[in-house]
Amino acid sequence: MFENLSSRLDRAVKNIKGEGRISEVNVAATIKEIRRALLDADVNFKIAKEVTNEIKEEALGQNVLTAVSPGQMFTKIVSDKLTELMGGEMVPFSPKGSPAVVLIAGLQGSGKTTFTGKLGLRLKKQGQQVLFVACDVYRPAAIDQLETLGEQTGIEVYTERENKNPVEIAQNGIKHAKANGKSIVVVDTAGRLAVDEQMMNEITEIKETIAPSETLFVVDSMTGQDAVNTAKTFNDRLNFDGVVLTKLDGDTRGGAALSIRRVVEKPIKFISTGEKLDNTLDEFFPERMSQRILGMGDVVSLVERAQQAFDEEEAARLNKKLRKNQLDFNDLLSQIQSIKKMGDIKDLMGMIPGMGKALKDQEIDEDAFKPVEAIIYSMTPKERANPDLIDNSRKKRLAAGSGTSIQQVNNLLKQFNEMRKAMKKINRMTGGNAPGAGGGKKGKKKGGLRGRLMGRG
Repeated sequence: MFENLSSRLDRAVKNIKGEGRISEVNVAATIKEIRRALLDADVNFKIAKEVTNEIKEEALGQNVLTAVSPGQMFTKIVSDKLTELMGGEMVPFSPKGSPAVVLIAGLQGSGKTTFTGKLGLRLKKQGQQVLFVACDVYRPAAIDQLETLGEQTGIEVYTERENKNPVEIAQNGIKHAKANGKSIVVVDTAGRLAVDEQMMNEITEIKETIAPSETLFVVDSMTGQDAVNTAKTFNDRLNFDGVVLTKLDGDTRGGAALSIRRVVEKPIKFISTGEKLDNTLDEFFPERMSQRILGMGDVVSLVERAQQAFDEEEAARLNKKLRKNQLDFNDLLSQIQSIKKMGDIKDLMGMIPGMGKALKDQEIDEDAFKPVEAIIYSMTPKERANPDLIDNSRKKRLAAGSGTSIQQVNNLLKQFNEMRKAMKKINRMTGGNAPGAGGGKKGKKKGGLRGRLMGRG
């Protein structure tokens, strides 16, 4: 989402890099470029002007430490101001009540129902007993879509297909949740336009009637500055608790994410990418987003996604096989599937410091794993467990069965064997303790993958 803004800001800061000190002259050109970059990203003009004036004022009043270059100091100031612009502190999503009620509102086509499915799955993984309530009685197949998401997530969906009164449906859904021991109710409402007075009155009545502990307004970030204006109109009527930005992986300039907090004075609570339900919904941390915009990466979010995608028991089993140098194609397939659950590959690479800039002009094929998976799926159980069995005749069969070439099969086998050789060398050097092998109960107490990574700096 922020590729263009990131590269523009990087160019702007280069005006300061290499300078002996921060001065009125070198700051002026940089501030001008930053303001243009923000405006091009569809940030509100008034906000862009305010923020750049604040950056200029702070930069000129700064005494540059001898250990820090002017460029580094200026980057820190810009990062802090972007963080402040997006809200400063992360505001957690914390529904309360028995059951807790969450109301989802937003425009037509903003991605409300998909977000409802993602949120439900997230809450279910946290041990909550979730109920979806289908209150979109206007859009054809809206109830069907929510029921499909319910099947995919294993979450019950409360519907009343003959009832066209969403206020009654919401009330009855909450009664059903109480009677069936549900701990949280997510109410999916119809998309509406801010100019539609009847629909705005309806969503207001739903909120007043069911008194949700969290009301979330879902915004399509691809609509840019219009999203900010619409959010303000809705907030004047609904007084919602937080914003959800969807479609952040789309072709958008990012102005909504940067402007919405200051205009609406309500926090962004979630950001969503893609249509997949698994691991494409993240809590919003202003500081982390600011660092990503400036090409500093976001290792903490990357580790958190990995924690969600990788099973602890599976990781322990894999570590044991690594130590014994017994990796097979079942293990490789398992790891590929876990990586895919983490989300868009380019997005993940952008979380690694420095990689965002390196990849800005690169095309990353999201289907790169497909030929590998096809080849592995074409193997017999014996071949997957014993890769050494695969001779020339088997290679021909695998190529034909997977729709790939013998060269692709050979490349996969070669890379797999090289990986096993590398692991064998590492095991020799470490006395059979492969890196990341953990080491039983002691290792687990340190907070898993994130704890080990963060503990080592």
